[in-house]
Amino acid sequence: MSVRTTVTFDDDLLKLLKLKAVETSSSVSELLNSILSDAFREDSHDLKVFDERKKEPTVSFEAFLDQLEANEELKKKSQLFT
Repeated sequence: MSVRTTVTFDDDLLKLLKLKAVETSSSVSELLNSILSDAFREDSHDLKVFDERKKEPTVSFEAFLDQLEANEELKKKSQLFT
């Protein structure tokens, strides 16, 4: 099923969409459908991964840096911003 709708794009973005459509031998509608489908599919995958990992322990940024320093995988924090 297809539904026609009106969407307002910035001029530069519309130019890019039209150029990409020509480059890929597709219509702007086909291109947008593909882009949006990919984005929603990726979001769906990300949500599944987050759900699978929600019971994993969390580590603060500081604790992670301390762990990297302890394993000598990172220069000391004091050296990071000097």
